[in-house]
Amino acid sequence: IGLEKVGQIGAVEIHPDNHNIVFVAAIGNAFAPNQERGVFRTKDGGASWEKVLYISDTTGAADLEFMPSNPDIIYATVWRAERKPWTIISGGKENGIYKSIDGGDTWTRLTRGLPTAIVGKIDLAVSPANTSLVYALIEAPDGKNGLYQSLDQGESWQHMSNESNLNLRPFYYTNIEADPQNPDVVYNMTTPYMKSVDAGK
Repeated sequence: IGLEKVGQIGAVEIHPDNHNIVFVAAIGNAFAPNQERGVFRTKDGGASWEKVLYISDTTGAADLEFMPSNPDIIYATVWRAERKPWTIISGGKENGIYKSIDGGDTWTRLTRGLPTAIVGKIDLAVSPANTSLVYALIEAPDGKNGLYQSLDQGESWQHMSNESNLNLRPFYYTNIEADPQNPDVVYNMTTPYMKSVDAGK
Protein backbone atom coordinates (compact mmCIF):
# COMPACT_ATOMS: atom_id res chain seq x y z
CA ILE A 1 0.00 0.00 0.00
CA GLY A 2 1.34 3.39 -0.92
CA LEU A 3 0.18 6.76 0.31
CA GLU A 4 -0.04 8.42 -3.09
CA LYS A 5 -3.82 7.86 -3.27
CA VAL A 6 -5.04 8.53 0.25
CA GLY A 7 -6.31 12.02 -0.52
CA GLN A 8 -6.63 14.34 2.44
CA ILE A 9 -4.35 13.70 5.43
CA GLY A 10 -5.67 14.40 8.92
CA ALA A 11 -2.44 13.98 10.91
CA VAL A 12 1.06 12.51 10.83
CA GLU A 13 2.92 11.24 13.90
CA ILE A 14 6.57 10.12 13.96
CA HIS A 15 7.63 7.71 16.69
CA PRO A 16 9.79 9.67 19.14
CA ASP A 17 12.33 6.85 19.61
CA ASN A 18 12.37 5.31 16.11
CA HIS A 19 12.05 7.67 13.16
CA ASN A 20 11.35 4.76 10.81
CA ILE A 21 7.95 4.26 12.45
CA VAL A 22 5.38 6.76 11.20
CA PHE A 23 1.59 6.84 11.47
CA VAL A 24 -0.75 8.67 9.10
CA ALA A 25 -4.40 9.46 9.76
CA ALA A 26 -5.98 9.48 6.31
CA ILE A 27 -9.33 11.16 5.72
CA GLY A 28 -9.15 9.89 2.15
CA ASN A 29 -10.97 11.21 -0.88
CA ALA A 30 -13.76 13.25 0.67
CA PHE A 31 -15.79 13.28 -2.54
CA ALA A 32 -16.45 9.55 -2.96
CA PRO A 33 -16.35 6.24 -1.08
CA ASN A 34 -12.84 4.75 -1.20
CA GLN A 35 -10.61 2.28 0.57
CA GLU A 36 -7.83 4.78 1.25
CA ARG A 37 -9.23 5.84 4.62
CA GLY A 38 -8.10 5.04 8.14
CA VAL A 39 -4.79 4.82 9.99
CA PHE A 40 -1.68 3.72 8.08
CA ARG A 41 1.68 2.72 9.57
CA THR A 42 5.17 2.31 8.20
CA LYS A 43 8.01 0.61 10.07
CA ASP A 44 10.65 1.13 7.38
CA GLY A 45 10.71 4.88 6.94
CA GLY A 46 7.96 4.96 4.34
CA ALA A 47 9.18 2.25 1.97
CA SER A 48 6.04 0.24 2.70
CA TRP A 49 2.79 0.92 4.50
CA GLU A 50 0.04 -1.10 6.17
CA LYS A 51 -3.48 -0.08 7.10
CA VAL A 52 -3.83 -0.75 10.84
CA LEU A 53 -7.24 0.84 11.55
CA TYR A 54 -10.06 0.79 9.02
CA ILE A 55 -13.78 1.38 9.59
CA SER A 56 -15.41 1.79 6.18
CA ASP A 57 -15.00 3.34 2.73
CA THR A 58 -16.75 6.52 3.91
CA THR A 59 -15.00 6.88 7.28
CA GLY A 60 -11.41 8.03 7.54
CA ALA A 61 -9.12 9.06 10.38
CA ALA A 62 -8.88 12.69 11.42
CA ASP A 63 -6.28 12.79 14.19
CA LEU A 64 -3.51 10.78 15.89
CA GLU A 65 -1.70 11.34 19.17
CA PHE A 66 1.05 9.39 20.91
CA MET A 67 1.05 9.23 24.68
CA PRO A 68 4.23 11.25 25.40
CA SER A 69 5.51 8.91 28.13
CA ASN A 70 4.74 5.71 26.18
CA PRO A 71 4.56 5.81 22.36
CA ASP A 72 3.08 2.30 22.27
CA ILE A 73 -0.13 3.97 23.47
CA ILE A 74 -1.76 5.76 20.55
CA TYR A 75 -5.08 7.56 20.24
CA ALA A 76 -6.87 8.01 16.93
CA THR A 77 -10.14 9.61 15.90
CA VAL A 78 -12.26 8.34 13.03
CA TRP A 79 -14.56 10.56 11.02
CA ARG A 80 -17.14 10.05 8.31
CA ALA A 81 -16.48 12.96 5.98
CA GLU A 82 -18.12 13.29 2.58
CA ARG A 83 -18.46 16.37 0.41
CA LYS A 84 -21.35 16.50 -2.02
CA PRO A 85 -22.18 19.28 -4.49
CA TRP A 86 -25.22 20.12 -2.37
CA THR A 87 -24.05 19.38 1.19
CA ILE A 88 -21.32 18.29 3.60
CA ILE A 89 -21.74 15.02 5.52
CA SER A 90 -19.79 15.15 8.76
CA GLY A 91 -20.47 12.37 11.20
CA GLY A 92 -21.67 8.85 11.70
CA LYS A 93 -22.48 6.31 14.40
CA GLU A 94 -19.14 4.54 13.92
CA ASN A 95 -17.22 7.76 14.57
CA GLY A 96 -15.29 8.14 17.77
CA ILE A 97 -11.98 7.76 19.59
CA TYR A 98 -9.90 4.61 19.33
CA LYS A 99 -6.92 3.58 21.46
CA SER A 100 -4.05 1.18 20.89
CA ILE A 101 -1.75 -0.04 23.66
CA ASP A 102 0.45 -2.21 21.42
CA GLY A 103 1.90 0.27 18.97
CA GLY A 104 -1.03 0.22 16.57
CA ASP A 105 -1.47 -3.53 16.10
CA THR A 106 -4.93 -3.60 17.71
CA TRP A 107 -7.46 -0.88 18.58
CA THR A 108 -10.31 -0.45 21.05
CA ARG A 109 -13.09 2.12 20.77
CA LEU A 110 -13.44 4.39 23.81
CA THR A 111 -17.03 5.13 24.82
CA ARG A 112 -17.48 5.80 28.54
CA GLY A 113 -18.72 9.37 28.98
CA LEU A 114 -18.55 10.20 25.26
CA PRO A 115 -21.50 10.95 22.94
CA THR A 116 -23.08 7.73 21.70
CA ALA A 117 -25.23 8.99 18.83
CA ILE A 118 -23.94 10.49 15.59
CA VAL A 119 -20.56 12.12 16.18
CA GLY A 120 -18.61 14.30 13.77
CA LYS A 121 -15.00 15.41 13.64
CA ILE A 122 -12.81 14.95 16.73
CA ASP A 123 -9.39 16.37 17.57
CA LEU A 124 -7.23 15.21 20.50
CA ALA A 125 -4.50 16.58 22.72
CA VAL A 126 -2.54 14.52 25.24
CA SER A 127 -1.05 16.66 27.97
CA PRO A 128 2.76 16.46 28.15
CA ALA A 129 2.46 17.79 31.71
CA ASN A 130 0.21 14.90 32.78
CA THR A 131 0.16 12.07 30.27
CA SER A 132 -2.92 10.48 31.85
CA LEU A 133 -4.84 13.61 30.78
CA VAL A 134 -6.40 13.65 27.32
CA TYR A 135 -8.53 16.41 25.82
CA ALA A 136 -11.01 15.81 22.99
CA LEU A 137 -12.77 18.48 20.95
CA ILE A 138 -15.91 16.83 19.55
CA GLU A 139 -18.47 17.82 16.94
CA ALA A 140 -21.82 16.42 18.12
CA PRO A 141 -25.51 17.42 18.17
CA ASP A 142 -27.93 18.19 21.01
CA GLY A 143 -25.53 20.03 23.31
CA LYS A 144 -23.03 17.17 23.34
CA ASN A 145 -20.47 19.12 21.30
CA GLY A 146 -17.43 20.82 22.72
CA LEU A 147 -14.55 19.91 24.99
CA TYR A 148 -14.18 16.61 26.84
CA GLN A 149 -11.50 15.60 29.33
CA SER A 150 -10.18 12.22 30.44
CA LEU A 151 -8.00 11.83 33.51
CA ASP A 152 -7.35 8.10 33.05
CA GLN A 153 -5.82 7.75 29.59
CA GLY A 154 -9.17 7.78 27.82
CA GLU A 155 -10.97 5.11 29.83
CA SER A 156 -13.63 7.59 30.98
CA TRP A 157 -14.53 11.13 29.95
CA GLN A 158 -16.15 14.25 31.38
CA HIS A 159 -17.90 16.92 29.29
CA MET A 160 -16.19 20.18 30.24
CA SER A 161 -17.85 22.73 27.93
CA ASN A 162 -20.30 23.03 25.04
CA GLU A 163 -19.31 26.64 24.30
CA SER A 164 -20.50 27.15 20.73
CA ASN A 165 -17.35 28.98 19.59
CA LEU A 166 -15.30 25.83 20.19
CA ASN A 167 -16.91 24.13 17.19
CA LEU A 168 -17.42 26.83 14.59
CA ARG A 169 -17.26 25.27 11.09
CA PRO A 170 -15.92 21.98 12.45
CA PHE A 171 -15.36 20.46 8.99
CA TYR A 172 -12.50 22.96 8.64
CA TYR A 173 -11.60 24.02 12.19
CA THR A 174 -11.32 21.37 14.88
CA ASN A 175 -8.03 21.89 16.70
CA ILE A 176 -7.23 21.56 20.38
CA GLU A 177 -3.76 21.77 21.95
CA ALA A 178 -2.60 21.19 25.52
CA ASP A 179 -0.02 23.41 27.19
CA PRO A 180 3.24 21.46 27.60
CA GLN A 181 3.83 22.62 31.19
CA ASN A 182 0.42 23.28 32.75
CA PRO A 183 -2.22 20.52 32.41
CA ASP A 184 -5.07 22.96 33.10
CA VAL A 185 -4.19 25.21 30.17
CA VAL A 186 -5.69 24.28 26.82
CA TYR A 187 -5.90 26.16 23.52
CA ASN A 188 -8.63 25.97 20.90
CA MET A 189 -8.02 27.11 17.33
CA THR A 190 -11.14 27.94 15.34
CA THR A 191 -12.44 31.22 13.92
CA PRO A 192 -11.66 32.82 17.29
CA TYR A 193 -8.44 31.69 19.02
CA MET A 194 -9.42 30.66 22.56
CA LYS A 195 -7.62 29.70 25.77
CA SER A 196 -8.78 28.04 28.97
CA VAL A 197 -6.82 28.06 32.23
CA ASP A 198 -9.19 25.77 34.15
CA ALA A 199 -9.12 22.59 32.01
CA GLY A 200 -11.85 23.81 29.72
CA LYS A 201 -14.50 24.76 32.25
